[in-house]
Amino acid sequence: MDSRDVVAIVTGGASGLGEATVKNIINTGGKVAIFDLNKDRANRLIDEIDQPDKLIFFTTDVTIPSQVEENIKKVREYFGTINVLVNCAGIATPGKVLSRKGPMSLEAFQQVVQINLIGTFNVLRIASSYMVENMPNQEGERGIIINTASVAAFEGQIGQAAYSASKGAVASMTLPIAREFANQGIRVMAIAPGLFETPMFDTLPEPAKEQLGRSVPFPNRLGYPREYARLVESIITNPMLNGEVIRLDGAIRMQPK
Repeated sequence: MDSRDVVAIVTGGASGLGEATVKNIINTGGKVAIFDLNKDRANRLIDEIDQPDKLIFFTTDVTIPSQVEENIKKVREYFGTINVLVNCAGIATPGKVLSRKGPMSLEAFQQVVQINLIGTFNVLRIASSYMVENMPNQEGERGIIINTASVAAFEGQIGQAAYSASKGAVASMTLPIAREFANQGIRVMAIAPGLFETPMFDTLPEPAKEQLGRSVPFPNRLGYPREYARLVESIITNPMLNGEVIRLDGAIRMQPK
C-alpha cells in the first residue's frame, strides 16, 4: 500500500510508540484517527500537527465494545474509509505471582490481559469488518492490521506473568488471523519491541535508563519510538509482510530479572 493512501486508526496514539506512528503516517501523506484515553496529550498532538483534514481524535477505551464500534463508525464517516489499524494501546503493570503480600490479585492479572489482549482483539474485529468493504488496490489489498506484542512474549522476566501472557497471545493470534483474512486481502502483522523510550520508562531516573540501554547489544541504547514508526511504514508498504511477528530489539534477549 502506498503511504499516501493510508487512512489509519492508531490506538494509544497520543504518546510513545503510537504518537510516533501517528506523526510518521501524517508526514508520509496519510490520515489518522487517534484512539486514546489521554485527552490532553491527544489534543496537544493535534495542535502540534495542525492538519484537521488529516488527524482526528476520539476518546476511546479499547475494552468497551460499544465505544469502539461507535468511534470506528465515526472514523469511516469522517474519512470515508479505514484501511490500516495500528494497535499500540497497552499497559505493563508488574507483579509477582507470589510476593510478600501473598498471591497476585486476579483483578490485576485480568486488567493487563483485558487491555493488552482483549482490547487489541476488540478493535481489530470491528476495524476488519469495515476493511472488507474496501475496494482492493492493485495488489488485491483491502487493509492492514499491525498489533504490538513485545519481546516479553518470548523472554518474560520475573514479575511479568500477566504482561507476557497478554503479549504472547497477541503474537500467537497473528498467523491464524492472517490466514483467515487472506481471502479478503487484509494483512495481519505484529511488532515485538524490545526496550524503547516510552512513557513506561518516564518514572525511572536517567542512570537507570542508561543502564537498561547498555543491555542492548547493538545499537547500545534504548530504542526510539520513531524506529517503531518506521517499521510500521515498512510493513504498510511491503505487501509480502504478512502473518509474522517482527522483533525490533537490537538483538536483546531478556534475562530472568
